[in-house]
Amino acid sequence: MKTSTTFSILIWINASRAKNNQAELYARITVNQKRANISLKRKINIDSWDKSKSKLKGNSEYARNQNQFIEQIKAKLHKIHIDLFNQEKLITAQLIKATFLGEGEKNKSLNEIITYHSKIINNTLASGTIRNFGITENYISKFLEQKRKTTDIYLNELNYKFICDFESFLNSYWPKGHPKAMGHNTVMKHLQRLRKIVTLAYHLEWLHKDPFIRWKPTFEKTNREFLSDCELSNIESHEFISERLERVRDLFVFSCYTGISYSDIMNLTKGHIHLGIDGNNWIITKRQKTNIIVKVPILEKAQYLIDKYSTHPITKVTGTLFPIITNEKLNSYLKEVANFSGIKKNLTFHMARHTFATTVTLTNGVPIETVSKMLGHTKLATTQIYARVIERKVSEDMNNLKVLLANKSNQTKGKENQKSIS
Repeated sequence: MKTSTTFSILIWINASRAKNNQAELYARITVNQKRANISLKRKINIDSWDKSKSKLKGNSEYARNQNQFIEQIKAKLHKIHIDLFNQEKLITAQLIKATFLGEGEKNKSLNEIITYHSKIINNTLASGTIRNFGITENYISKFLEQKRKTTDIYLNELNYKFICDFESFLNSYWPKGHPKAMGHNTVMKHLQRLRKIVTLAYHLEWLHKDPFIRWKPTFEKTNREFLSDCELSNIESHEFISERLERVRDLFVFSCYTGISYSDIMNLTKGHIHLGIDGNNWIITKRQKTNIIVKVPILEKAQYLIDKYSTHPITKVTGTLFPIITNEKLNSYLKEVANFSGIKKNLTFHMARHTFATTVTLTNGVPIETVSKMLGHTKLATTQIYARVIERKVSEDMNNLKVLLANKSNQTKGKENQKSIS
């Protein structure tokens, strides 16, 4: 690679802008006749300055200290130049200045990569995912302020201890307004998001060693709650006096029979309904969260709800299949729906997706591969977490097996009896 042919450093004072006979001290870097000035954040008395030697006159303690500082600056700039040369980089005055001021790639900070990461995911990830990253970033800021007594650190300061300390901080942190401290799996999610941010810095070569290389996430297995046949029937059949709760119930039930998430239901229009290969209506849409195409045959109960809201005043204005409602209000109103329907479980809208996977599909013999497709999962393992086979299904399958084995046993005994008679 072609390298610089000229390099020089000049220490000077800006006498033209002096105030009270004090002028600001600068370092001028020149590479191939291109200049860059660096303010050294010090002021020098004009009368003490020796322009020809680029240093202070005399041998006073003040002059010696200032001249020592100047020599240190020159040595640092020379070292930067040599380092860039050894790295075979195209050396410029601006690059030397940026490196000196800590603006080079080796001096990027944690906040800089967080800002850059936020910028690139702004138009690529779902709003909920972006919001979750924002929450994690907020906890990183709190950790730096409370435990590191700072607002930012250099990326090269990130190490395994930082990760362990951040994990410990999250485990003991009690979010304001929450009934309890964070659960273990929530802590793991925040650490995974930090890992994605730091990995981006590693790929950008802002960081030359991955501090997460020895870190492994550990998740506790949780039982994903869903509604049983009886509970789903109770919600479906309950007559609500409030139209507000009826609409919330209908949205929940629609999700129970389609497996479509809240954000995707809110975006559904008539344009998402297509005639399937079987001659029936299907919903074909993209998951906002993953951009994966999902195709779901519309069951009778789901079709009934689509028809019910086709002439609703709100849907006529919005052009959506269902009236728009915020996720926060929806989940808040679901508590009332559960209360009136006699459901003791902590009803959330995402529980409808679990119910579709278990009670509506798997329990009724729909293969897990088919369920995975309708849920828009890219891995079967994800569906296995969502859609565990419930005990009643296991019992039914085993009873069928008992009958099958008993029939085989009877047939064998019958053949043996016939042989003995003959």
